[in-house]
Amino acid sequence: MAPMIEDSVSHGTTTASSNPVGKPTLYSNVDEEGLQAAASNCLANYGTKFEKDIVVGSRGLYVYTANGHKVLDWTSGQMSCLIGHGHPEIVSTIHDHAESLDHLFSGMLSPPVINLAKRLTSVLPHGLDKAFFLSTGGESNEAAIKMAKVYTGKFEIVGLGASWHGVTAQALGTQYHYGRKGQGPMMPGMHMLPPPNAYRSIFRNPDGSYDWETELNYGWDLIDRASCGSLAACIVECIQSSAGMHVLPPGYLKALKKHCEKRGMLLIVDEAQTGVGRCGDLFAIDHEGVVPDILTLSKTLGNGLPLSAVVTSSEIERVCTERDYCFYTTHVNDPLPAAVGDKILEIVVRDGLVEHSRTLGLRLQAGLQKLKDRYGCVGDVRGRGLMAGLEIVGDRETKAPALELASRIADKMYQLGLWANLSSHSSFGGVFRIAPPIVLTEKQLDEGLEIMENAFRTTEGTMPLY
Repeated sequence: MAPMIEDSVSHGTTTASSNPVGKPTLYSNVDEEGLQAAASNCLANYGTKFEKDIVVGSRGLYVYTANGHKVLDWTSGQMSCLIGHGHPEIVSTIHDHAESLDHLFSGMLSPPVINLAKRLTSVLPHGLDKAFFLSTGGESNEAAIKMAKVYTGKFEIVGLGASWHGVTAQALGTQYHYGRKGQGPMMPGMHMLPPPNAYRSIFRNPDGSYDWETELNYGWDLIDRASCGSLAACIVECIQSSAGMHVLPPGYLKALKKHCEKRGMLLIVDEAQTGVGRCGDLFAIDHEGVVPDILTLSKTLGNGLPLSAVVTSSEIERVCTERDYCFYTTHVNDPLPAAVGDKILEIVVRDGLVEHSRTLGLRLQAGLQKLKDRYGCVGDVRGRGLMAGLEIVGDRETKAPALELASRIADKMYQLGLWANLSSHSSFGGVFRIAPPIVLTEKQLDEGLEIMENAFRTTEGTMPLY
């Protein structure tokens, strides 16, 4: 079934269109200069550089700035607005629950929470049978790690070298991409596997191909030497987005689970960005048929609202209950965001958006490969479904990052009307991280690729090959 694209915040469904029905008017007349001054005076830094423009509206696949700039959003906000901004069914769900069933005492049950748990576990494989709901990805990973520790009675946690799992204590302890400095020791018992990076890894087969299996076995050998004998769990993303959109090699997740089983550990899979159809499967774990012991979801499940999930087996839930597992928060199992998550799952399955993501993902990869064929500064293209990475280098032989060039290309793209996130931090390595809403149309996809081509063509230093 072809997806229905929601371009208006009015209730009901519209037919597919690349243009929204009018610019949002909530903040149509603002004092941009005054807001910028207030931001400078009152907003604290939390680890990122603020973009120069103030966004005053969002609708469909576009965001609008105070100075009148219309920008195609190819990162779904913070990789979250899975079915676009202002989707009418989501607007209606939020309105109805804000009016009639918004927030409850954390021990109370409500229909949206039960319905979401039922729908979510029904589309997941057997062994992921029980769910509860929190607010952020970091929170869900924190809860999952604690669950693994309570269940196993052990405390050591293994993460991957380029991971991003959140900024709470245990999630941050397993996060090796960025954010560990400035606060003293991390949680005890945290270990790191080499990051699976097919483009840059030094582990190579005789033919030059990536030897991820030797790299993975080497990493586990180091962990076995460092461990005090209390390995509880390993946490992994199927696509390491913050690291630069690195996809786990085929067979990696299955091998990782075997390593965990050998050591009596649980496998936790973090599908904050890959879940709910983003990568051409309903869940990324479906791609290789691997069932983790604990699955965490966030971002895409709430379409931009704060909603995350922890899903595990009935047996793990039973044992943890007996051992007084507690992750009791103010907003655990809140009705309003749960209702949104339930509606998101309904829409994604009903409208055939998983297949749509898979099909358009092939078209996206082909378009990005064409850019690589045309411009020598494109070192690598990677991804799956509507989740892609494009890495900018100064030399294809040495693979030297070209951060300044990447920044200039990103600025040109934005001027031309496309936002395809390029972090300003050097740890991200000059990679465009692309994850548009999966209601993207072919016309909008081609529009974005055309803007990218124009940006590369008109930016000095991109090394045209034609």
